[in-house]
Amino acid sequence: MSEFIFSLNATLPVFFVMVLGYVLMQKGFLTQEFTRVADKLVFQVVLPTLFFKNVYDADFKEIVDPRFMLFCVFGTLISYGLFWLLTVIFMQDRSLWGSFIQGSCRSNVAILGVAFIQNMYGNAGPAAIMVALVVPMANILSVIILSVYDNEAKGQSRKELMRTTCLNICKNPLILALLLALVVSGVGLRLPTMVYKTVSNVAALATPLSLLVLGASFGGKEALAKLRPTMVATVIRLVLIPALLMPVAIAMGFRGQELATLLIMAGAPTAVSSYIMAKNMNNDGALASSIVASTTLFASVSLTLFIFAFKVLGYL
Repeated sequence: MSEFIFSLNATLPVFFVMVLGYVLMQKGFLTQEFTRVADKLVFQVVLPTLFFKNVYDADFKEIVDPRFMLFCVFGTLISYGLFWLLTVIFMQDRSLWGSFIQGSCRSNVAILGVAFIQNMYGNAGPAAIMVALVVPMANILSVIILSVYDNEAKGQSRKELMRTTCLNICKNPLILALLLALVVSGVGLRLPTMVYKTVSNVAALATPLSLLVLGASFGGKEALAKLRPTMVATVIRLVLIPALLMPVAIAMGFRGQELATLLIMAGAPTAVSSYIMAKNMNNDGALASSIVASTTLFASVSLTLFIFAFKVLGYL
């Protein structure tokens, strides 16, 4: 029961802020103009600042287990590659592909991952390293996928598509922020306290503002019309990817905090930023928001069951 309450405390507050955004929009406290401006603010300023801070804060000297690093890297690549392929094979509506693939594969490790592990073990430990490895990769892969399936770029030749995709990667504010953070960390530059606190304050806006915008933009009827792909993406995100990766992690000997960190990487709900990116890169925003809401709601149950099973089996 304590694991269930813990999972509820980790996931439901996120869901409730989305609900608040939806209610405030219905009551007229928020407007379409607010969501339009806030979308742009989050995508171009707030989320890049958060991702910069995540990489900047990571202590790469803590990386002592190459197996853990490789699992994070290849686990992410395999998840994206496999379900990208299956989506192209089995999903008929190409306009949904970008949002569906990203929503199925991109976990909310930046916002929930470290907090979840800190609640379980009292310190972030390998979770901070996992975030530093997975977040840049997930962002680059998501930009590629959303660029390839940009609904306003239909009819482009292969050469034009490659050019557009490369251009989108090069000018994407999230990618630029991550590259800047890697450079700053690589040369050992330490930000002055006042600059770091400013960065932290802006980064702190990411979760509440993104969730409010997501909830305010949530189209009830439009989202319900896409209930089937939403549910399929939810099962992939919360059940199939953990079921694919965790037996491998256990077989490789990961236990305790490292295994819990990999479980969060594999089974956390879809990243809130996936909605902001999908909408700003001309993919299906309604499907993206619906997947975030659904995975966030059901993650409290799925993560609890995984944690309970691993504890019973003596892995945690």
